[in-house]
Amino acid sequence: MLLIRHGETAWNAERRLQGHLDIALNAEGERQAAALAAALAGEPIDRIVSSDLQRARQTAEAIVRARPAGGLVLEQDPALRERCYGGFEGLLYSEIADRFPLDFAAWQARHVDAKLPPGTNQGESFRQFFERVTEAIARHAAGHPGKTLALVAHGGVLECAYRAALGLSLETPRDFKVHNASVNRFVVEEGRLRLVSWGEVEHLRQVALDDLP
Repeated sequence: MLLIRHGETAWNAERRLQGHLDIALNAEGERQAAALAAALAGEPIDRIVSSDLQRARQTAEAIVRARPAGGLVLEQDPALRERCYGGFEGLLYSEIADRFPLDFAAWQARHVDAKLPPGTNQGESFRQFFERVTEAIARHAAGHPGKTLALVAHGGVLECAYRAALGLSLETPRDFKVHNASVNRFVVEEGRLRLVSWGEVEHLRQVALDDLP
């Protein structure tokens, strides 16, 4: 199972929280998606599923385009969306701290059952988000035993998979990087995720080198 984070968006670059807000890739994100697609073009992938948010969908579409016509058909699953942050969505981290100081403090302290303030969308606690994501990953794996799946999603989704595979408590800090357009490899054995490799981004560095005069 390849778990892939979408390419960069303008909001990623300025640390503006996206959540369920539907933000497209920026020019750098499109470049990253193309480099990712080229790197995966020769790998066996039996099925590809993305979050239905366009930053993930655009990244997955690039992977599909880089393969023979009809080789892969993109499916979408809303259960692979990023965590919904309620009233935090659309704000810079500094703005969240100013507008919602108590909620921001609980979030930063990793109170995993803390409720988020209402906004355009209904927020999720981290535990609710974790359960949604891990159930979706398990469902896709169970439905296609012995197959290689590519799931194109979001930083929070990959964080949940990493925690599930390593048995990390939800309360522990996120002290590991989740890079845009990274490839993260897992296997599912007896219904459990096992991490194979994390944070593959060499394909992005190589393109950057090639772009130099």
